[in-house]
Amino acid sequence: MIPVTGVCLNIPLEPDMPSTAIRLDHFLQKSGLVATGGQAKLLIQGEEILVNGTVETRRRRKLLPGDRVQYGPRTVQVTSES
Repeated sequence: MIPVTGVCLNIPLEPDMPSTAIRLDHFLQKSGLVATGGQAKLLIQGEEILVNGTVETRRRRKLLPGDRVQYGPRTVQVTSES
């Protein structure tokens, strides 16, 4: 894994999705960028979340390994478990 802004987490992907995807709102919670799903929803709708450098407004956006999610000064990269 390559650290991104000093943080690189290995977040397991969701079992009910293709083996390479996780929803943005779930990733925000699992990575610790937000505390609740409600907070994730508000930040995404408020255009405060970037995915790969672009503002993302879809809560259910499917993230793939290698995608980078940014909130404020923190950036976390999606990785898959080996």
